[in-house]
Amino acid sequence: MQHIDFLIEHFGYFGIIIVLIGGIVGLPIPDEVLLTYIGYNVFQGKLTYILSLLSAFIGAAGGISLSYYIGNKFGMPLLKKIGPKFHITDRKIHLTRDLFSKIGPPLLLIGYFIPGVRHLVAYIAAINNYPFRKFIGFAYSGAFLWSFTFITLGRKLGENWNQVDFYVSKYSLYVILFFLVVVIIFYYFWRRRVQNEF
Repeated sequence: MQHIDFLIEHFGYFGIIIVLIGGIVGLPIPDEVLLTYIGYNVFQGKLTYILSLLSAFIGAAGGISLSYYIGNKFGMPLLKKIGPKFHITDRKIHLTRDLFSKIGPPLLLIGYFIPGVRHLVAYIAAINNYPFRKFIGFAYSGAFLWSFTFITLGRKLGENWNQVDFYVSKYSLYVILFFLVVVIIFYYFWRRRVQNEF
């Protein structure tokens, strides 16, 4: 956390953007802890809430867009070659591919809340030739929702911000299931509407 504290202290909002881009692409950065710590800095008055949300959103959206570009440009061979260096195992790749085939684009939205999946879902979407224009609708909505959730949690927890691991492990499954149901319902009605237009 000292390195992250240094980045925030010396580079402010720009540091948040850079760290989150790296974290989403696959660097070993504890993203939820980072976002919660940003919320704690908001609680202390060192950062503003709106600019923190905006910076986190830009970082997360930038990271997932870069992941999509890399997946689109280099495909699965590159992921399998360099993945192990960033703790991206074959098991995680297969899990994400299976989830994407079953859930589809809504996984781009809720994938941020699933460690391991958020680093891979954009690569898998690109490798499956999912159109970028449709990709950004789900991916950027997820980026905002994820950033908002953990920064707000850090601000609310205040001095107890470092208990985020406890809250994430206790409630994350319920949160994921809730968002999954909401997104699937939304996606179902959206597809029906699109099909009725044609």
